[in-house]
Formats: sequence, structure tokens, C-alpha cells
Amino acid sequence: MNLLQFLLPQPTPRALTELKPVLYSPDISFSKPLYLMYRSVVKCEEDRPRFNAHTLRYDITFIPPADLGGEYVKTKGHYHPESSAGVGYPEIYEVLEGRAHFLLQKKNLDDVVLVRATTGDLVYIPPGYGHVTINPSLDETLTMANLVSTRFESEYGEYERLRGAAYYELMGERLVKNPSYPTVPEIQVVDADKCPRPWEGSHASLYDFVGDDAIALLLNYPEKFAGRFAI
Repeated sequence: MNLLQFLLPQPTPRALTELKPVLYSPDISFSKPLYLMYRSVVKCEEDRPRFNAHTLRYDITFIPPADLGGEYVKTKGHYHPESSAGVGYPEIYEVLEGRAHFLLQKKNLDDVVLVRATTGDLVYIPPGYGHVTINPSLDETLTMANLVSTRFESEYGEYERLRGAAYYELMGERLVKNPSYPTVPEIQVVDADKCPRPWEGSHASLYDFVGDDAIALLLNYPEKFAGRFAI
């Protein structure tokens, strides 16, 4: 992957202190940032008005490998709020380099899914699913991109309150239920190419969606697609 094709702003680092509330073993030390987030990335300034017109944002995140007290490094995890029509906002991810495990769960926990993805895979996060991204490697950096509406702010409180997602992924890709949850259903494990893709045609990369009216409609007005693309 050639990062020189992107205009990268200053990154936002995520430090251990911010992730301690959601870790399997919070009493650990780690001096470096756990991952770096680059917000509102474009390939050229001429593209920015097209993103702005569609109220979309393209981000890139780097997640280096790490052992966090027996747990793989991961993002903090969040839910998206509902639109004015009462449907949660979706999101689309792409693995640019490395491997990713996307741990998805509904807030009422009637569905928990681990999506396994690798370089080039696109993963759709349906409305109503919270999500955590895990780098299940100890020797390879995960680089991923996401495309999301700018009409909302992510909600982290539920993950903090329950000390992470419904499952922790420990070394050896071992999935362990989070005891902070009163009940945890059995998890589904699926590959990215078996998951729904609510768009037509093939795209070389997520960035190809810039200026795509149908994708802008999907990400900004999820109520128009509600119930059509469950996991």
C-alpha cells in the first residue's frame, strides 16, 4: 500500500490510559500509542468538496501489533447513534494492509459476530451494531480505512461501562466471554466475503466511493435501507 497517495493530517493517538477501561487485563503498562487515527483523509484537495457535499469522512487507522496482558491490541469500541428516523448509522471499513477481526454486537446482545478480514476486504457495519477492530497478529501492523457519515459522534460509554465488548480475543485467537455482561450469546465467526455488501458492482478500494450518491444515501439515511442488510 502506497501511503504517499494520501494527504495525511496530524494523527490522533490512542493511549493505553484511554483503553484501560475496556481491556481484559487493565493493570498493564505500555508507553507507546496503541494506534493512530488519521481523520478526514483525501488523496487531493480537489476531492474534499465531494466528501463535504455528501457529509462523509474517510479515515485511516494504523494498529501496530501488541500483547496487552494476553490480549491482542484493539480499538476502544463504540456504537453509532440513531438517525432522526430512529435507525443507527452504518459504516464501511477496508483492510488496506494486514488482517483484521471486526467484533460486532447489537446493544441488546441478540447477535454477536466476529468478521475475519484480510487485505483488500470491505466490511459493512450494519445499523445497530457496535464494533471493535482487533489486530490478531504479533508481527504485522493492521492498516485500515473507514467511510462514515459526519452527521454524528460515536458513543463509547456502553463499552466503558461493561469493560469492553461481549468477548475478548486473547492470544492464539481465543475468544473469551466478558463476565461484566449478564448474559453473552454464542458468537458467530464469518469471513468478510460471506457478509452482506449493500452496493452494486466491484470497487478497487473504499476510496472509489468518493462522490458515489448511492453510498452517500446509504451512510446518511440508513432508514431507507433498514432491515435489508443484517449480518
